Amino acid sequence: MTKARLSATVEADLLVAGRTAVAEGRAKNLSTWVSTALRRQADHDRRAKALDAFFDAYEAEHGEITAAEMQAATDEAQARAVTIRPEGVATTGDGRRRRRGVA
Repeated sequence: MTKARLSATVEADLLVAGRTAVAEGRAKNLSTWVSTALRRQADHDRRAKALDAFFDAYEAEHGEITAAEMQAATDEAQARAVTIRPEGVATTGDGRRRRRGVA
């Protein structure tokens, strides 16, 4: 793969995160860490664009998806969802995690 030099200004905390990843052995060097992040973003953007195209084609054939249809799909997905919690995690009667120190 052809490489190109890059000069960029980034937020200081991101630079710290990259240098920490290198120091901890999670990245070979800062350039590799940045390249990985850029690749991840490029892949994300490509998938988002493909999803947009899918919805455009679907709505062109079937009509615009309404707010009511989206809510119905959300409700159905939530009704079928199975919550998995590690053993020993205290929950309230409605399934929410119980805060420490609260009986």
